[in-house]
Order: sequence, then C-alpha cells, then structure tokens
Amino acid sequence: KDKHSLFLAAYKKVAEEHDDEFLEKYNGDMDVMLIFSGLFSAVSSAFIVAMESNLSPDPDDTTHALLAQLVQIGLGNFTAVGSTPATQASTWSPPIATSIRIQSIAYASLSFSLLAAFGAVLGKQW
Repeated sequence: KDKHSLFLAAYKKVAEEHDDEFLEKYNGDMDVMLIFSGLFSAVSSAFIVAMESNLSPDPDDTTHALLAQLVQIGLGNFTAVGSTPATQASTWSPPIATSIRIQSIAYASLSFSLLAAFGAVLGKQW
C-alpha cells in the first residue's frame, strides 16, 4: 500500500471516532432538551389555562339572565320582560393591559418551547 491509502485509512478511523463522540454527545443533549421543553410546555399550558378565565366574561351569567327572562315569560309577566333587556348579573370588567401582556408572554414562551422541541426532534431524526 502506498502512503496515500494509509493516510486515508487512518483519517477515516479518526474521523469516525470523532463523529461517534459528537453524535453521542449531541444526541444526549437533544434528549434533555426534549424532556425540558415537554415539561415546560405542560407547566406553561397549565398557567395559560388558569389565566384564560380573566380574559372573557363568564358565559353562565348570560345564561342565567336569559333564563330569568324565560321564567318571567312563563309566569305571564310580559311587561317586565319587554321593558328590561337581559342584563348580565355579574359586573365583569375587561382585562387590564398588564394581564394581556402577561398572557402574551405566556403564549410566546409556550410557542418557543414547542419550537425548541420541534427542532430537537428534527435534529434527532437527521
């Protein structure tokens, strides 16, 4: 064998060892990233669900007001029904700007966490 083929054989052996170490290290890192992003997404989703109720009025209040009107109609009290519109029983106020900002940040963090998980899955399959 000539020197060129000996060099290529040695290079191939060293390159394969280096590549195997590299792939083992980063495959483990992607596993950790997948676990972390999955747990973070679950916790972030729980907080988003808990904050969601502050952004819109309670639909039960509207249902209760409409049922009260139906009861008035059923009792034959048409004048009371026609003179007063169905008002909501609660005093819901729109969300403050801080609540909307916090909700936006929570959605952004969830999006980036899912994007990181997607990138890790693509990296593991590559």
